[in-house]
Amino acid sequence: MRVDVHNHTTYCNHATGSMREYINRARELGIDIFGFSCHAPMDFDSMYRMSFDVLPRYIEEIHQYKREYYDIEILCALEVDYILGREDLLSRDVLESFCDYLIGSVHFLDTWGFDNPEFIGEWSKRGIKDTWSRYLDSIESLLKTGYFQILGHLDLPKIFGSTLPQHFLFKLHDILQLAKKQNVVIEVNAAGLRKPINEQYPSVQILSMIKELGLDITLSSDAHNISEIGFGYLECLQLIKDLGFKHLAVFRNKKKYLVNID
Repeated sequence: MRVDVHNHTTYCNHATGSMREYINRARELGIDIFGFSCHAPMDFDSMYRMSFDVLPRYIEEIHQYKREYYDIEILCALEVDYILGREDLLSRDVLESFCDYLIGSVHFLDTWGFDNPEFIGEWSKRGIKDTWSRYLDSIESLLKTGYFQILGHLDLPKIFGSTLPQHFLFKLHDILQLAKKQNVVIEVNAAGLRKPINEQYPSVQILSMIKELGLDITLSSDAHNISEIGFGYLECLQLIKDLGFKHLAVFRNKKKYLVNID
């Protein structure tokens, strides 16, 4: 089956395209299971996410399409930002929302949006080593919360070319073991193929570790417009097949199911 669990619409305030447009494009591409995961509301970075008052409408619209479409399965999700030391920003309205799954992602170190080109100059001030160290600490803390079913775009800091320093591999190995203990699925995210790094998240090296440790994975476009739906999907699909993965994980009402890779 073809699975795409991480996609954004106009609800995010920085993506384009309606839900119906996304669904119809996914149907054209032969996607069997398609998930919406707009950025969850929080009292921070409000320009790039829905507001709390919009959240019920977002969820209801997805559930409307769940009932309407029979040739494609629609899943309801949120991508939730985790900021180390700011756990107070994690709202119960989000964590207890009527979603099939929550994607936990790290886009911020303190208030720095390290993957945003607008703030790329901050990299030279913080340095590669310190940035990666702080990022991995954030991922570890995210996993310990137990709130999330999927870990979003692991190794995101490489977006502009600053790949994971090799001496952090031991720490990453421990983090992946924690993810397995917490039954968290690792997302293979094609968005990196559209970025300066020109590589999916996570890297082949990390995916090999994931396979060795026996974690489950899932696939996503991380689309922010209609043309990005399915972008890089076949490349990522072939890659995970070559690495020996046989199944993709999906969630329904926070319960994990495995489907055969197409």
